[in-house]
Amino acid sequence: MKLLHSGKVRDVYEDRGDIILVASDRVSVYDVILPTLIPDKGKILTRLSLWWFEQLADIVPNHVISATDVPEEFAGRAVRCRRLDMVQVECIARGYLAGLGLQEYRARGSVSGVALPPGLLEGSKLPEPVFTPTTKAQLGAHDEFITFDDVVVQEGAEAAEELRRLTLEIYRRGAELAAARGVVIADTKLEFGRAADGTLVLADEVLTSDSSRFWPADRWEPGRPQYAFDKQLVRDWATGTGWDKKEPAPELPGEIVELTRARYIEAYERITGTSW
Repeated sequence: MKLLHSGKVRDVYEDRGDIILVASDRVSVYDVILPTLIPDKGKILTRLSLWWFEQLADIVPNHVISATDVPEEFAGRAVRCRRLDMVQVECIARGYLAGLGLQEYRARGSVSGVALPPGLLEGSKLPEPVFTPTTKAQLGAHDEFITFDDVVVQEGAEAAEELRRLTLEIYRRGAELAAARGVVIADTKLEFGRAADGTLVLADEVLTSDSSRFWPADRWEPGRPQYAFDKQLVRDWATGTGWDKKEPAPELPGEIVELTRARYIEAYERITGTSW
């Protein structure tokens, strides 16, 4: 088995012509890896992604070959995957205004070139979900907003339309399923690759606490920061330390580690309806 790439959260290996995608317990904020691990995080993300891949299989094919035919040392946190030619676009769907999307809206009244109505607040629900792609930055660099036209130039008109369609359809399906379980999916980041025949395939992780913003529906209230089931707790703590968002990142205190782990587990249990 050969290590091909070590990312912020995942490590990618080659094994017998397949890809072994391993989710670590690392956590990153502002594109910087923190020195503190979140116990079981990799297993939670892997299991939740596998659940979602099953729910979305009628919308788009995915890269999963097996969740059990993996090296024993990675059991529970690894997936054997098809090798794909990855699309160099972060495909983001937003149904609510938060995070960098909120910052962009406040500055320009739009996100990724998509004009939004005036007067929206932090946490506001958008009239319709929007496709707000970004660049796919290398480790240590920051993703930047790009427009749909930029995706057309990079990937071609047909592929850009299909990426937008799939991203929004996956988001709508996920948001509907989660809403029935009392969870708001505010936004999510998806990654796609192309199979040998050119088919777009859903890859990496999907609708997890690392790639999405999850809020409890009964606590959602526009105009303020939301209670989050994702790593927003870590972002908020790190920002509150006065950290300059550059390496080295600060160590997380034990209580933040435990709270974050508990929220990841709660999101998993609410969405899937199963106990961790």
